[in-house]
Amino acid sequence: MMDTVAGTTRSRGYTFAEKALARAAGLPSAAAGQVVDARPDVALSHDNTAAIARIFRAIGLERVAIPDKICVTLDHAVPAPTARHAQNHAEVRAFVREQGIENFFEVGRGVCHQVFGEEALVLPGQLILGSDSHTTHFGWMGAFGAGVGRTEMAAIWATGELWLRVPESIKVIVTGELGRGITAKDLCLDLIGRLGADGGLYQSVEFHGEGIARLSLESRMVIPNMMAELGAKNAWLPPDEAVFDYLAERRARRQKSDVGSQKLDILANAIYPDGDAVYANTHTMDASRIELTVACPHAVDNARPLREVAGTRVHQAFIGTCTNGRLEDLAAAAAILKGKRVATGTRLLIIPASAEVYGDAIRLGHAQTLMDAGAVFGVPGCGPCMGNHMGVPAPGEVCISTANRNFKGRMGQPDADIYLASPAVVAASAVAGVIADPREIE
Repeated sequence: MMDTVAGTTRSRGYTFAEKALARAAGLPSAAAGQVVDARPDVALSHDNTAAIARIFRAIGLERVAIPDKICVTLDHAVPAPTARHAQNHAEVRAFVREQGIENFFEVGRGVCHQVFGEEALVLPGQLILGSDSHTTHFGWMGAFGAGVGRTEMAAIWATGELWLRVPESIKVIVTGELGRGITAKDLCLDLIGRLGADGGLYQSVEFHGEGIARLSLESRMVIPNMMAELGAKNAWLPPDEAVFDYLAERRARRQKSDVGSQKLDILANAIYPDGDAVYANTHTMDASRIELTVACPHAVDNARPLREVAGTRVHQAFIGTCTNGRLEDLAAAAAILKGKRVATGTRLLIIPASAEVYGDAIRLGHAQTLMDAGAVFGVPGCGPCMGNHMGVPAPGEVCISTANRNFKGRMGQPDADIYLASPAVVAASAVAGVIADPREIE
């Protein structure tokens, strides 16, 4: 491919990031390192909407320019645990009413990343910018998702645009198939452990290979979400028929339209990198060689094989968050806990990622199985993930969690240790009272 980009001529293809940001900027092409004026298809915010609104008004503005593109959830501390949180929620509700923002999701609907996917508000090839670092999540469907700061979000509200530097790209090729009991979470922890927490700093991480194509949609969602912990600007997985069907059915239901025409539109706008695109780095992973992996305190890249930390005392086990709070995750936990009890001295907390997930878990019997085993359910949302809601550990306690971060104080208690693992490992550890291999518990 011959093209002229930023004054230079090149004869090679384009990465996903180059294509996606060129489209978002209305340009025929763009190259890594180039700064473009990008127009997001979706602007995401959550409980921090009130804080962004204060910045917005401080610069003398009253009306947002893109109310139809703004999507807001209340999910980080729900229901409001303090008077301060309640006031914040009231300010968010008032702002969305005042600005005519229709895509607003109340307390209990769930985590923004999960909910916007369920509502098919984001589509393959689109640009979603969010005032949340895990907006990388939307790469599971082939969208460009990136986190931005509150000031940047205020600028997007004001103009509908934001300057972005097109990131360089890393290619990760996943071959083979994950072994019994090994999950996408283990794959992510293994990769982050190998490359380091800054191994993808401001880069676009593209995933390729049959190891990715074999994963369920819910498993794929884990991967771009976790790439925020690699420092990535965004992450991308190739959208396929399963992705198109999922989104077309949900979008047709929401818009009361035809599934077939929705699917054609979605497919037509999907973006794929060229075969001759050039990458800053290429890494190959054999999925069959990945072990059960745990991130140990106090860094996500402090990843070790589970066998090295098995037997570590666990006081709290937590299943939930935008990383691993989906139906597949609750089903895996229920399969391990069926007919068993959470160990004495250990508590198991479960926060479904959305009301839809919670309802399905009830309908399929997973919720009852987990409750019979001694699990405690919370309202769909972020829960104790960031430490400003219920589930904060006590000093000296150990929590094993399906979340995405484990730095000191992340769950609200700097004198607690947080280990990260897959839902199956967390469930097995709740039964054993120590970090345990779910294959042995089963």
